[in-house]
Amino acid sequence: MSSLVRHVTIDCADAHALATFWAQVLDGTLADDDHPGDPEALVESAGASLLFIRVPEGKTVKNRVHLDLQPQDRSRDEEVERLLALGAKLVGDHRNPDGTGWATMADPEGNEFCVERSKAERAGA
Repeated sequence: MSSLVRHVTIDCADAHALATFWAQVLDGTLADDDHPGDPEALVESAGASLLFIRVPEGKTVKNRVHLDLQPQDRSRDEEVERLLALGAKLVGDHRNPDGTGWATMADPEGNEFCVERSKAERAGA
């Protein structure tokens, strides 16, 4: 039998705060035993489980691995606006006039992720 990915683990400075951000992004939930100040926090969502671990060093370079998000009930551009309101930053706009492309964003601790077109937007292209 092969291995399965149990979590995607993300190093961070404040596990609970960053997990709270990502729980809102993914419409996920934090584990009942996760509290502010804890060294780790787990977000469970329909698409993936993310484990946030507090580490002493800060982020210094581009991520080697990142998440690609596909909105389920809104357009890519609507999702970008929602994520900006939650505290994300737009770090690279790769959206094209014809509707293709993606937006590269960063979470509150600077971890990059991308927002792609929704399934409906892809079907309509």
